[in-house]
Amino acid sequence: MSHLELALKSRLKAAIEAAFGPEHKHTDPLLRRSDRADFQANVAMSLGKLLRRPPREVAQTLVERLELGGVCEKAEIAGPGFINLTVGADALADSVAQMASDPKLGVPARERPDVVVIDYGSPNIAKEMHVGHLRSSIIGESLSRVLEFCENRVVRQNHIGDWGTPFGMLIEHLLDVQQEGAAADFSVGELSAFYKAARKKFDSSPEFAERARLRVVALQAGDPATLELWRTVVSISKREMEAIFERLSVSIVDADACG
Repeated sequence: MSHLELALKSRLKAAIEAAFGPEHKHTDPLLRRSDRADFQANVAMSLGKLLRRPPREVAQTLVERLELGGVCEKAEIAGPGFINLTVGADALADSVAQMASDPKLGVPARERPDVVVIDYGSPNIAKEMHVGHLRSSIIGESLSRVLEFCENRVVRQNHIGDWGTPFGMLIEHLLDVQQEGAAADFSVGELSAFYKAARKKFDSSPEFAERARLRVVALQAGDPATLELWRTVVSISKREMEAIFERLSVSIVDADACG
């Protein structure tokens, strides 16, 4: 709530107490932004029902007791009892100046911050990120920054696909490539082409497909040699992801990744 809203709410509560007694001093003025003026107070509707008086009459009584000086330039009654409030130019300038000098831009401290989990782009290991991954990463980062600015605790999560049959296929193809004497230190772009080559071999060679399936069994069983090859593929992909996130100023770190 802005400085202006707090000031208006305080003035309205004082008017309610002056008009209808101290027993009503805690009544919510029901202040909100309005497209008819700067703000609109709807308290006359609920207070009229409580006092068994016409809401417009209640609104008129409130306006007569409302201190406008230094905040509003006018207060008008509309419809069945809405109070439209127009802020003065000096008060508006003062409010903007106060916000500009405040590192939190007038956003009040939260008494009970929320814990919010944000799921980011969820890219796949061994594949280049596409626009869907980038878009959801930017949306996730934007939401995280807004929530943290409002003093909530944000838990960033980046769920990456890094297990299963495709990895048996990749690891087995990596072993074949190494046996042929080729280098195994790829960039992720090369890794993407590597994935396509492995998929083509998997689809065309029953013998390779069977080896890939057995390699998944070895991976899931914790075979040290297989795990080491799996870590190679994962680290190459993560390195490229982190470089892209850094260029985009997306504050995901390795600890936020969940495989």
